[in-house]
Amino acid sequence: MSGFQKIGLFVLILCVSAACSQYSSRPVAIGAHNFSARYNAYFMADQDLAEAEFAIRKAYIEDYNQLLPILIPLDSVLALPAKPQLESAIKKASIVAEKHQNSKWVDNSYVILGKSRLYLGQWADGLEALRYVYANGKDENDKNVALIVLMKAYTSRKDYSNALGVAEYLSQQPLPKSSLKDFYLTKAYLHQQNGEYLTSVAILEETFPLLKKNVETARIHFAAAQMYDRLGQYALANKHYKGVMKNRPGYDLGFYASMNSLQNRVILEPKSDLASVGFDKMLTDRKNNDLRDRIYFTMGLLAEHRKDLPQAVDLLQKSAAASSGKNQTQKAYTYLQLARINYESLEKFELSKAYYDSALAILPKEAPEYRLVSDRKRALDSFVNEFTIVNREDSLQRLAAMNPAALDNKIDAIIEEREKARLEEEKRAREMAAAANNPVVSGGGAIIDGSQRRWELYDPALINQGKIEFKRIWGNRVLEDDWRRSGKQMRSLAAVPGAGTDSLAADVPVDTEMKKGSDAWLAQHAELKKNVPLSSEMLAVSQKNKEDALYKLGKIYRFDLHEDLRAVTTFNRVLDEYPKTLYKDEIYYLMYLTLPEDDKGKLAWKDKLLTEFPNSTYARLVTKAPGKEGTLAGGNQLKEYEAAYELYNQGSFAKALEDIEANMPSYKGGELEDKFALLRVFLIGKVRGKEAYSQSITEFITLYPSSSYLPRLKEMQDLSSLSGGKR
Repeated sequence: MSGFQKIGLFVLILCVSAACSQYSSRPVAIGAHNFSARYNAYFMADQDLAEAEFAIRKAYIEDYNQLLPILIPLDSVLALPAKPQLESAIKKASIVAEKHQNSKWVDNSYVILGKSRLYLGQWADGLEALRYVYANGKDENDKNVALIVLMKAYTSRKDYSNALGVAEYLSQQPLPKSSLKDFYLTKAYLHQQNGEYLTSVAILEETFPLLKKNVETARIHFAAAQMYDRLGQYALANKHYKGVMKNRPGYDLGFYASMNSLQNRVILEPKSDLASVGFDKMLTDRKNNDLRDRIYFTMGLLAEHRKDLPQAVDLLQKSAAASSGKNQTQKAYTYLQLARINYESLEKFELSKAYYDSALAILPKEAPEYRLVSDRKRALDSFVNEFTIVNREDSLQRLAAMNPAALDNKIDAIIEEREKARLEEEKRAREMAAAANNPVVSGGGAIIDGSQRRWELYDPALINQGKIEFKRIWGNRVLEDDWRRSGKQMRSLAAVPGAGTDSLAADVPVDTEMKKGSDAWLAQHAELKKNVPLSSEMLAVSQKNKEDALYKLGKIYRFDLHEDLRAVTTFNRVLDEYPKTLYKDEIYYLMYLTLPEDDKGKLAWKDKLLTEFPNSTYARLVTKAPGKEGTLAGGNQLKEYEAAYELYNQGSFAKALEDIEANMPSYKGGELEDKFALLRVFLIGKVRGKEAYSQSITEFITLYPSSSYLPRLKEMQDLSSLSGGKR
């Protein structure tokens, strides 16, 4: 029998002989329970929790595209692999609370109990256990440890107010070195998650002397460097990237620290060459084969920073091509950058939409950008459609304005350009097919074709680009047999590269080159000419199509893409080109909403609306009727609402809508104002159709941003867009 076992047996004998009770205050009883609690239940619970936290840390996947959290968040999904250990820790820690209440390990056991329950997502029970320690604990340090865990829990739930309250209390307490380190890290984590990066890094600077040299410290250095990057303090960021390398990081962490440091070096030294600073060396290092996509991605960002957009696009495309199946998240971020550049800088809207489609297909739904990308993609779907209509009608109207000879020459030039593009595409397809049938295998085993391209079916963005290219050349094809026969004519319109914004498309035979003046050529010429609005009736239809598309584009800019300047420009274009437009009252209203408060023209649009359309719905929305506002008491408003709702239930939609809109100014400032506005939305959907319904939802969201009905309206907006606005 070992010495430790002899001591345990001796204490047990003493305890039994003295009839030890967990409620006894006698020294022998307390000593016995202290010994039993520590070396049995508490020790095993602590070991279980340590194993669980190790498993959670191992399961946590770092996303170096995002800001690394200083502490691993409390996440019940992340804790699933460690569920057995956590449940065991809870069971054993509970023994101390139930059977050893007079021991000094009760507080420690409650802390384990609280942390374990928080990991499992049992928030109420976990918080209660930690609060119990603070309220009833006997050891001040144990109470402070419980509060530090409580602060982390509040931060993980984004309850920053309560977390700051706990932090303020702890800052006044004398903390030992171990607790001080945990307090600093948790407080830095709180400010980081709250977006207060300057405060967070200031706390971390005081914390680093307390940390040991290990992987976790390297990770915290990386988080500090990322925050300095966001603050624009690149020299300080590089100091901490070097700190990562001094703390034995894992390979990936060390790689990203080195690469981000090179990125900052290029920013700090604008004349430096991308290749010379070290990226080429990283690309040729075989250990980085799986990370080449990230290297190209960073180089692409730096090229864009230097305004070299062609190089930026080329490098980002190389990043997408280099992405392995294991790193789909990186490919998603690459597509997002390509989508943004093509939209904002190159104004290649359809290609931008294709990249957003591809990014959304592989971006994890839990990613912070997912909802934003989803909304952007949906907006671009509508945007590209309307933008294409505007360009097409512009092109056709310019063609219609030409004299007959010039028009014929232009159509011949378009057919010639189409034929040239078709032949080049066929040649490229044959070369790719030949390369696929006769692959060249490099020394490393990689299959290389003559064009050095990835097979399109492996790349969603290339698939979308291929669809765009096919549609550009061949238009919208019906799935049918013998679709390539030269006798068939295509009746759709598509953009022509190299022909400005002129828009015409035609089918051509694919077997042989089509000669100018041939029967097939003349047939296409006649078919294309039929699309040009040469008659007054066709021109009126074209003008109406363009007017509607411009109006919708303005609303997409305003409400979906949140680009107010482009929205104002587009609305002005509608008014300039179509002074008699039926959308004039709504455009006046939208111009008033869109312009910033300090714009001198803002009130002018309101005055124009009230002067030209004093009885319109939009005039009522911007008017606070003098002498009427607030005149209806709460009881009268309630009666009016009940009356309007009864009309709605009876199916008298037009009458209910008329009553609400007539009295809308008198509801302003009342408790039921947004309730009336919500009923108005439903009524508009019944009376005025899908366009007005969608617009009324948008108006509600704009005018009542703090309404309790807002989540419901946003859900209605989503459903409306998914169903095409049908009610």
